[in-house]
Amino acid sequence: MANMFVDQIKIEAHAGKGGNGMVAFRREKYVPNGGPAGGDGGRGGSIILKVDPGLRTLMDFRYHRIFKAKNGQNGMSKQMTGAAASDLVVAVPEGTTVRDLDTGAIMGDLTQPGQELVIAKGGRGGRGNIHFASAKNPAPEIAENGEPGEDRYLELELKMLADVGLIGFPSVGKSTLLSVVTGAKPKIAAYEFTTLVPNLGMVMLPDGRDFAMADMPGLIEGASKGVGLGLTFLRHIERTRVLLHLIDMGSQDPEQAIERYHQINHELAAYDPELLKRPQIIVATKMDLPGAQENLAHFKEMLAQDDTFAKMPPVVPISAITHQGVQGLMQMTADLLDQTPAFDSEHHDKLTSVEYRAKEAEPDFTITRDDDGTWVLGGEKLTRLFKMSNLDHEDGQLRFARQLRHMGVDDALRAKGIENGDLVRIEKFVFEFVQ
Repeated sequence: MANMFVDQIKIEAHAGKGGNGMVAFRREKYVPNGGPAGGDGGRGGSIILKVDPGLRTLMDFRYHRIFKAKNGQNGMSKQMTGAAASDLVVAVPEGTTVRDLDTGAIMGDLTQPGQELVIAKGGRGGRGNIHFASAKNPAPEIAENGEPGEDRYLELELKMLADVGLIGFPSVGKSTLLSVVTGAKPKIAAYEFTTLVPNLGMVMLPDGRDFAMADMPGLIEGASKGVGLGLTFLRHIERTRVLLHLIDMGSQDPEQAIERYHQINHELAAYDPELLKRPQIIVATKMDLPGAQENLAHFKEMLAQDDTFAKMPPVVPISAITHQGVQGLMQMTADLLDQTPAFDSEHHDKLTSVEYRAKEAEPDFTITRDDDGTWVLGGEKLTRLFKMSNLDHEDGQLRFARQLRHMGVDDALRAKGIENGDLVRIEKFVFEFVQ
């Protein structure tokens, strides 16, 4: 959509694994044949996105895309439970939509300050052998491994409003300025509508401040009545907080600068008089051209007689080509942004329209066959069960075999023609099938 700026970033989130449960027995003096005393593992850390109202961009994610939470501590003897890991909280700006890249499903829309979304859940801790004691088996050598944490591959999408809008007639240097200060690569040419869709760039200042700047489609007389791309342009202007009004000082006609200044402001007022209340900085461009200094002096004289604004906007001369004055302009813009609240335009169109899709149900397990004849078991539920099974002890192996049988794995293998002695593999673990 032409009336929306989108910043997208792909990230990985790896939640922490739960700690393993322990197989242990009481070894106290004067207590013969002590019972089971293995403690549970601690919960793994989850990864949580949290809206930080101070953030306006996804810039931070360009340098840090992989997030890993810590694992839970393993269970200990004497029935001691391992410590749970801390959750990893990651700050995002308001308006961030989170999409699961594996399923295409929208996980959530973060729109309120302080709102949280768990994007990868930490695994629960495995149970120690104190949980598996029974009348038949009072001293079980069974413990669970910790549950794996969730791994998610996500796309964060921020439907952004530009903080700063560049306005002015076509070819006054808006695209050039944007490319110089943000690294954006807009198409630059000298024709009536160079910029058909607003180009957005991020300005990062040495003091750590940043803001979104948009180069708006060039405005011509009659835009407020729908001429050319005017209405699309004006809808964007509604949402910006500071306007940089670029005026070409390189013309051979000394009157052109003030005329065009009035035309642009007239179009803004005709569309919505509130727009003239937005802070403006007048940017005198192309100051490297001959005659620019004289044109600027004349422009300032005429401006002194102008009563469009209660308070006269500052005039900042620059040359985007030689970079003269550009850094100072960006500092002044950031200072003005710090003093300017966000505008909530009543009549702007709703930015976010998100379809929520439920994740399709997956089978408990899958069965395939390798070229060498080995049967391969897979599927999210079965693999999770395998990772949580402690197969170091015979009791644990027997329990896992029972769990597979209850899931229907044995019957499904027989239906596919498995024979006694055939090899079965789950990940790297291989065992022989016995009827």
